[in-house]
Amino acid sequence: MAKSSTFFVCQNCAHQSPKWMGKCPGCGDWNTLAEESTPARSSSKHRPMHGGKEKTFQTLAEIQVASQESMATGISELDRVLGGGLTPGSLVLIGGDPGIGKSTLLLQTLARFAQMGKKVLYISGEESPSQIKIRAVRLGAVSENFVVCSEICIEDVLGQIDKLAPQMVVFDSIQTFYTSELSSAPGSIGQIRETAFRILQFVKTHSIPAFLVGHITKDGAISGPKSLEHIVDTVIYFEGDPGAGYRVLRAVKNRFGPTPELGVFEMIDGGLVPVENPSEIFLTRYEEDATGSVIVPCLEGSRPLLVEVQALAVSSNSIGMPRRTATGFDQNRLALLIAIMEKKLGLALQGDDIFVNVVGGFRMSEPAGDLGVCAAVAGSFKNRAISSDTAVMGEVGLTGEVRSVSQLETRLTEALKLGFKRCVVPHSAKFNKSKSLKDLEVIQVKTLENAFDVLFDS
Repeated sequence: MAKSSTFFVCQNCAHQSPKWMGKCPGCGDWNTLAEESTPARSSSKHRPMHGGKEKTFQTLAEIQVASQESMATGISELDRVLGGGLTPGSLVLIGGDPGIGKSTLLLQTLARFAQMGKKVLYISGEESPSQIKIRAVRLGAVSENFVVCSEICIEDVLGQIDKLAPQMVVFDSIQTFYTSELSSAPGSIGQIRETAFRILQFVKTHSIPAFLVGHITKDGAISGPKSLEHIVDTVIYFEGDPGAGYRVLRAVKNRFGPTPELGVFEMIDGGLVPVENPSEIFLTRYEEDATGSVIVPCLEGSRPLLVEVQALAVSSNSIGMPRRTATGFDQNRLALLIAIMEKKLGLALQGDDIFVNVVGGFRMSEPAGDLGVCAAVAGSFKNRAISSDTAVMGEVGLTGEVRSVSQLETRLTEALKLGFKRCVVPHSAKFNKSKSLKDLEVIQVKTLENAFDVLFDS
């Protein structure tokens, strides 16, 4: 019988080394290599994929596909992010900061399934059954069809699932489970990779939808090897300030639906409540005709959102470089836009501290918000207010031109629905001004200078 092999694995980047080293050659971090061993396996036997028989090659025309309709979870915002619901046999990884509401959301999801008469299973490696019961009572999730289990050995867990035959499973969290075939501790790179692969094989074989809860690192990424995100079908992040009342659910990978898609929830005493119209949240405290403030129609997946962008430009008292701070917007992008305004418009911003904030904890990632950020900064610098019934959108190029944005008509419809009378948009944007947009004045501009003439001279 062959001997088991021993090697050292970096717990940050999964780099493998035959011997221990103080500094990881892969990521450069110190003291991150941990010893792991793999048991010997017979060379004549190979683990079958998804627990099935030996596979043969087939053409696409020969493959028979069973119709698998998505199962609605009963939580509208979660269904939106998942692409309509849960697909049988899908494996979903959800990550987020501690206390953000991951377990609460999944308990509510399981409760909805249990209320529909489906047997569900919640497996926790972090909480006892009594702790889970206390939270379930608060959320109104107690049901005869809701089964809980506190076990961390993956072989025992999968054996119990096979006997129980639930219709939905949650593993909370993947970093707490281990396989007895590896000698390393739970949470190590090897354990996370192996247990996730075992779960994947099981849910694919039995067509059971499952959720994995993942811890995140200080950088905001899901802890463990990057292969963990490649193994699963869907990766979603739960974002937001734990002290605030709103949470954002964002899909970064989805084999069964569009990405990126966005869902918004409000945290109340009874759990998480879906927010059907997030634009109203982001505009709740919008002050009319305030300097350095502008409304930007954004697009997250298929959902249009109106968010308020605020900017403050003030003379710097610091020696050296002035401060450039952005919350909810890329800081490097902000520095680029400031440079464009200095070069093309002659604005003397080099001596000012500039702060930009996207209200409501929203993170604006698409370039369509460039024009709004520029308008907010210029409004604060000039001490000029933009009309409160005006929304702006457009990507700003390095030569000062305003470039087109996608799905313009969808954004305009959302702005009109929330009472805006005027929108400044790129000149090159193509849209059909239908009867539904007849009450909205659409002003098309070619350059940043044209846009400022419209916004500040009217």
